[in-house]
Amino acid sequence: MTENKISLPAKLINGGVAGLVGVTCVFPIDLAKTRLQNQQGAQVYKGMWDCLAKTIRSEGYFGCYRGAAVNLTLVTPEKAIKLAANDAFRQKLSRDGHLPLWGEVLAGCGAGTCQVVVTTPMEMLKIQLQDAGRLAAQRKVTPAQATAPGSAPSLVAPQPPRPSPALRTSATSITAELLRTRGLAGLYRGAGATLMRDVPFSMIYFPLFANLNALGREKHRNPGEVQAKAPFWQSFVAGCAAGSVAAVAVTPLDVVKTRLQTLQKGEGEDTYRGIVDCTRRIMSREGPSAFLKGAACRALVIAPLFGIAQGVYFLGVGEAVLGFME
Repeated sequence: MTENKISLPAKLINGGVAGLVGVTCVFPIDLAKTRLQNQQGAQVYKGMWDCLAKTIRSEGYFGCYRGAAVNLTLVTPEKAIKLAANDAFRQKLSRDGHLPLWGEVLAGCGAGTCQVVVTTPMEMLKIQLQDAGRLAAQRKVTPAQATAPGSAPSLVAPQPPRPSPALRTSATSITAELLRTRGLAGLYRGAGATLMRDVPFSMIYFPLFANLNALGREKHRNPGEVQAKAPFWQSFVAGCAAGSVAAVAVTPLDVVKTRLQTLQKGEGEDTYRGIVDCTRRIMSREGPSAFLKGAACRALVIAPLFGIAQGVYFLGVGEAVLGFME
């Protein structure tokens, strides 16, 4: 991040605005990622484009934004905490304007840890809403497969088709049910897996972004001088590049997190007792390639998301807003 001294309120505004813009742009791809990662038995979707096409055909265009309201509500504090915490840690760990690589990694670790308090319930609710359409589509596919030539007869009498209640599920009803049955811990299901994903992501992303963003910038001779801010395009490209690298690197951890946080399972799909059990079952039943499900989608989500985030952050929207208010 930049070495410029920016007030905490400005950081929070910048992070919030960046998150809102980024999520709005890339949410349909994130929905495809969740549905692809959760596929275990019946292969409803063949890939990202097939998933998006079938979603629009069966649920309409706004079906691609199932769960977006949760993200748009909570992404402001989530992104604000992540970006502001990283800046704060970097400033604390800097000595005479210089931050060593270990300090950059440690600052990223701190930022990833801080954001989990908001990220876990946000992802928990978002995943249930995003995956509802996949479960409904799978229920349409499974009976057809069961009656195919050569298939074994089912011991269960076929049920007449009926509308899936999952499609009518709301974030409010999920939250109320989790709080009623499992307490606050229900909203933080998969917190350990979220921490395992977000901390390495931040440890990779922030140092890589800082170094890419500093390329080509002239070093000032006087140690007390503030380094010139990178142009918008450089911050955007650096955010995209660092985000895509970090996203692909932690995709296996994201697959485990998504599986653990999915409450409703389709027919024949596994349920898991924890991180180790989930990892072992995926490896034994689906093979190593399953840990890379949704990797391309994830890179396509994270790259522009963080490119936009860093671009907006470095444009100084927060400072402009605070200046206008004064």
